[in-house]
Amino acid sequence: MFTSILIANRGEIAVRVTATARAMGVRSVAVFTEHDREALHVATADRAVAIDDYLNGEAIIQAALSSGAQAVHPGYGFLSENAEFAAAVEAAGLTFIGPPVSAIDAMGSKVRARRIMEDADVPVVPGYHGSKQDLKTLTDAAKEIGYPVMIKASAGGGGRGMRIVNKAGDLQSAIESAKREAKSAFGDSTLLMEKCVINPRHVEVQVFADRFGNSVSLSERDCSVQRRHQKVLEEAPAPGLSLALRQAMASAAIASANAIGYVGAGTVEFLLTPDGDFYFMEMNTRLQVEHPVTEMIFGEDLVEWQLLVAAGHELPRDQVELEPSGHALEARLYAEDPSKGFLPTGGTVERFRLPSMEDYGGSVRIDSAVREGDEVSSHYDPMIAKVVVWGVDRDAALSRMTAVLDDLEVAGVVTNLQFLRRAFKHKAFAKAGVNTGFIEKYSKALLSDPKAPSHEALALASLSVMLRRGEEVAGMALTSSDPYSPWYSTDGWRMNSDNHHVLNFSYRDNEEMSRVVVHYRKSSFLLEMEHTTLSASGSFDEDGSLVAELGGNRIKGMVQHLGDDIIVDVLGEIQTLVLDNPLASLEGHENAGGSLTAPMPGRVAQVLVKPGDTVKIGDALVVLEAMKMEHSISSPVDGFVEAVFFAQDDRVEEGATLLSLS
Repeated sequence: MFTSILIANRGEIAVRVTATARAMGVRSVAVFTEHDREALHVATADRAVAIDDYLNGEAIIQAALSSGAQAVHPGYGFLSENAEFAAAVEAAGLTFIGPPVSAIDAMGSKVRARRIMEDADVPVVPGYHGSKQDLKTLTDAAKEIGYPVMIKASAGGGGRGMRIVNKAGDLQSAIESAKREAKSAFGDSTLLMEKCVINPRHVEVQVFADRFGNSVSLSERDCSVQRRHQKVLEEAPAPGLSLALRQAMASAAIASANAIGYVGAGTVEFLLTPDGDFYFMEMNTRLQVEHPVTEMIFGEDLVEWQLLVAAGHELPRDQVELEPSGHALEARLYAEDPSKGFLPTGGTVERFRLPSMEDYGGSVRIDSAVREGDEVSSHYDPMIAKVVVWGVDRDAALSRMTAVLDDLEVAGVVTNLQFLRRAFKHKAFAKAGVNTGFIEKYSKALLSDPKAPSHEALALASLSVMLRRGEEVAGMALTSSDPYSPWYSTDGWRMNSDNHHVLNFSYRDNEEMSRVVVHYRKSSFLLEMEHTTLSASGSFDEDGSLVAELGGNRIKGMVQHLGDDIIVDVLGEIQTLVLDNPLASLEGHENAGGSLTAPMPGRVAQVLVKPGDTVKIGDALVVLEAMKMEHSISSPVDGFVEAVFFAQDDRVEEGATLLSLS
């Protein structure tokens, strides 16, 4: 066994591998860049080495050699499926904790992978996988296949370079965009084209193999709920599959691994049609982000398996010993805004409170490398945490997941937490009625915001404001020469007037104000709101959550004050209220009048217009790249381009003015 390994990645996978290595008596070496010198994965490792870029394979290898590491674990970043990097690791006398270079190379091209699978009698989707990449060839191929077609980057996965094209008129722009994105992400713009299967499920099989010819499958996972062709909810085993179908998919997955002489952890991904047919999509030659759901139903540590196999040991279990138990679900918590097409956000995590694991025994696991106060950077993947639960069956796991997500608190960055809560509570998901179009089909229920804040949110926000004001006044009184002065009274006393305050809240882009009149009572408040009046009292607990009595009901929620914004998380709904401050300066809030701003931080991938150009509403003006994904910024009006403020490859922050229109 190794005495020391280097982890060539960051985030929760680096923390995860470090924990397993330590349990096995293996020391870990982390790498870090200037952007995350203080990150959790750096703090938890036994040693850390600075590098300039996580994609700089040469720097990573030198860090391993200089630190005395014997092996390199690539995590599940781009380098984990880079055959050149794996070869360079081994050429340096180090062990690559992953499959052989030949296996990575075979699956690194979707075109080559398809041909190998066809030879191994693994079913594949009809399509074009030729070397000719000119527009005419691809246009002719699409016509022959028949619309809709799916465009994919041959050299990679994770949804990058992937486009669905429904009609011929959209094909050219989709090809150009996919080529740029594939080139940026993988250094290879080669595309393939396949028939777009309607309403498929995305089901993948976990496989593992050693150097002695042993190979096993560890059940399957359903990863159908996706945004931007990237997974966001996963579960194991996949619900609703017959035993015969499970066995057929497992056999096809093992045949796929054996066809390329696979060693280590890998995932064979299939499209499953509504009729029960399945087709090979790709093989990820690495550990997947969603591997914890497999670990939960088998009670195994797949990272430990990786280290053992890489060190020359046989698989810890054979197929007959691998019997799944119960059901597991995973939710990926991201710093992204579902209401804006799941665009990445970023910022400082001002509050991050996890549910008490003791309340759930060993049935809940949260993998995260983010702590309260950490910055979520636009330079890297915006995932904050993975929430994983286990239950004796799917219903039990689903009930546990909804409870855990309701208990989780995060503020300071916009996240997909509310979306996750709604997705797991959705009737269609409860009935396992999901496919890759789940989010689009149920977008109104999953993504829409209420038009006005709830009475509970307004009540907690008002109560929090009054309690905080009371604490401030009490603090001032303690430092005053006359602490008993009526000016430091916290009971709402007023001369010749009813003792009350008026609080006005706005909600997101809603221009209408929600008015709350707060009347003081002896040991509580009376809140007057539209259509209701509530008695209210409460206090903050040791975690900073607000425990309130509202109209005789006890409610606990998060209330986080960020400037004039008040983030309220109560009864499973997250609402951002803005407390009206009539004394606030208007400086900096002038009407931008025709300017177009960046919806998220990123890199300018393409500028499609120049000053003087005429544009129409909906025309693409600028293409931004964030987290290796392209996002097109379109014109909101008909008009003329007055000025363009950024050029290709410039970095921009969220809210930066990209260009002005007239």
